[in-house]
Amino acid sequence: MTDLTPRPGVAERLSRMVQVPTVSAELDARGMAPFDEFLALIRELYPLVHEHLEQTAHSELGLLLRWRGRRSAPDGPLVLMAHFDVVPVDESDPWTYPPFEGRIEGGWVHGRGTLDDKGPLIVILEAVENLLAAGFTPARDVCLSFGGNEETYGAAAQQIAASFQQRGEIPWLVLDEGGAVVDAPLPFVTGEVAMIGLAEKGVMTLRLSARGEGGHASAPPAMTAVGRIARAVDRLDARTFRPRTPVAISQMLTAFARRATGPARLLYRALAGWPWLSARVFATMGGEAAAFVRTTVAATMSTGGTAANVLPSQASATVNLRVGIGETVESTVRRVRRRIADTKVAIEVLEGSDPSPQSPAVGAAFAALTTALQASYPDAAPVPYLMMQASDSRHFHRFSPCVYRFAPLRMSAAQRAGIHGVNERVEITSLERGERFHRALIQQLE
Repeated sequence: MTDLTPRPGVAERLSRMVQVPTVSAELDARGMAPFDEFLALIRELYPLVHEHLEQTAHSELGLLLRWRGRRSAPDGPLVLMAHFDVVPVDESDPWTYPPFEGRIEGGWVHGRGTLDDKGPLIVILEAVENLLAAGFTPARDVCLSFGGNEETYGAAAQQIAASFQQRGEIPWLVLDEGGAVVDAPLPFVTGEVAMIGLAEKGVMTLRLSARGEGGHASAPPAMTAVGRIARAVDRLDARTFRPRTPVAISQMLTAFARRATGPARLLYRALAGWPWLSARVFATMGGEAAAFVRTTVAATMSTGGTAANVLPSQASATVNLRVGIGETVESTVRRVRRRIADTKVAIEVLEGSDPSPQSPAVGAAFAALTTALQASYPDAAPVPYLMMQASDSRHFHRFSPCVYRFAPLRMSAAQRAGIHGVNERVEITSLERGERFHRALIQQLE
């Protein structure tokens, strides 16, 4: 592998990225200026990347950079994905440092996007810039796929993926955000592990709506529009969907068994070997464990009414579902309809995508991730898992067999809580290790 010394200043460069408020949900209010500023910033910070890589814009918010390799690989390029938009900030939340200041303090970079997803994006650019400075050329093409609207369903990444599919170009490996390097992920599992997502759940948003008799609230009918919607939402409880354990979760439990101590090792082996048992156990545990094994349902917004003493003539609720492996958007809607059991509640699909296929945890592509992990986090064992959130990589996974979800950054439980939350931050040493991961991944290409 090429011997090089990474250039200093990664924390300062990430700080400058954080200072640009690329909030895709506020695009209508803020306009394109922050996104244009961000793209200009990475051109400034990574001059070799923009000098040597071919650039193709896909809509105003999608950028594909292609680094031509020494040969044309018949099994396709390496695609490294990230997004540069971030979620909004609630001004009333108690941030230690202003979320868009990009404060560097105590070995950390603080601010919105440091983990999701400007931190994972910058370590890709750092690795490529450093390799270019050393005169390195990869064996096969390396493509950097950056989107600016992942947090608003990823139309830019969808266009980039479609461009590959239209050319008949199937990537050898696609890597996007998802898992991370974590410590002791479950009870009695010791040491660090790298959680690598083999698949992701589908995402769907439904609107439930009902009409009723308006009028004065002093003489309400037996069932109001608000009451009908409230009853429908109440029926969509945790038991709406049957639990089932995906293969990726059984593989995760097998890996945990190797890292567990005492009787817990036997427990994890049993859960891995008997999917019906792990499905029941995880469903009983609730929370994140239950989300691994079933489609989840969460009412997130509701509307109805104009005054406290007026019966609304209509009411609605928005429901977000994460569609489990083995389900589809169509089967999920059918199940919701049966569960609500009320023909006067209309169900509208606002957005929906099926779960992704599952990538293999064996083979050359997964082995390349393992080798890169050994170069950056030698004590972290690779562990397959199922990602519950939606990522831009799902657009590639419709036609590409080796798609993985892993950000090569160390994240504690407190840090993971800061993603989409308060006090998001990343450790500078973790950024340095992330750069090393991507550099090792690119250098070992054949």
